Amino acid sequence: MTNALTRNYLSWPEVSKRYTLQGFLKLEHGGGGSLTRELLEKVIIPSFTLNHLERGVGLPEMDDGATIPLSDGNNIVVTTDATTVKPLFFPGGDLGRLSICGAINDLSMMGARPIALASTLVVEEGFPVSTLKELLASMDEVMVEVGVPLIAGDTKVVEQGSLDEIIASTTGIGLAEGVITDSGSRPGDKIIVSGTIGNHQLSLLSKREGLSFEAPVESDVAPLWGMIEKALEVGGIKAMKDPTRGGLSGALNELARKAGVDFVLKEEAIPVKGVVTSATEMLGLDPLELANEGIALMVVEAEKADDVLGVLMKTELGKDAAIVGEVREGPSRVILETQIGGRRIVREPYGSPMPR
Repeated sequence: MTNALTRNYLSWPEVSKRYTLQGFLKLEHGGGGSLTRELLEKVIIPSFTLNHLERGVGLPEMDDGATIPLSDGNNIVVTTDATTVKPLFFPGGDLGRLSICGAINDLSMMGARPIALASTLVVEEGFPVSTLKELLASMDEVMVEVGVPLIAGDTKVVEQGSLDEIIASTTGIGLAEGVITDSGSRPGDKIIVSGTIGNHQLSLLSKREGLSFEAPVESDVAPLWGMIEKALEVGGIKAMKDPTRGGLSGALNELARKAGVDFVLKEEAIPVKGVVTSATEMLGLDPLELANEGIALMVVEAEKADDVLGVLMKTELGKDAAIVGEVREGPSRVILETQIGGRRIVREPYGSPMPR
């Protein structure tokens, strides 16, 4: 009898041939799960004839950014990200901090040192200037911390009712000697998570719904470049992802699918705060599917894994880092070895367990 671990699954190209996206967009199409991937692969990417540069990473790869190869062997890495969040201010952060960290972290995941940013703000008529100043101050704080300047921008004000408060779009530009892509994982590599999972989205939920947990939950939103730079100096990093929309389960499935390998994780090794575990159990949520904004998922050569882990744990952001599993040969599955001795497939999220 075929079980969940041995069943032959259709690859995404095979599945995508069976249906075409039609009708209307749903909120879940922006949730970072399989519906987001469907929207990109069936509608957005095929709409553009010219979608990459020669020898570069472009739209078809659906990575954290794109690359512009330079004649000296280096690469300019470009990423862009629109940020919207409710509420604008939440425990541990706000829209401004979130928008800048998002661009910096996407560059970092490709091994690129952030060198410049550009920002677009679309603001609803009637938005308080004092609130705008608070968000701008948060943006500036992150940029000063990382040492990356804002060199260009645009601001639009639209009529009241045509937008819910404000949207920030940030473009990041970085420089990488060796680009790290999503497809680099190989059997035998170790899987590292740089910090506790689930904090960001749970902090949004607590603020939005007025929920109180046994202990305060703050967003982990933070710029990762300082930590990642130290890990890159050790070497051996094969792939990286910041598990934002879609959470850790979405990021794991994406890396496994793109590399054509299985990811096998030990549930007991995944760092989760006790308050997150109890809160998600109470709310019926899976911490693996919750968005994070200040951790990295890393795939590292086995010989370098302990050294990379040691470097991460010496940083403030990486003090809870852990090796959580390994890469094995297989048909692009994510397999979780549970604390009670069982095994289950970790699916790519369909949409999002709750709005951002």
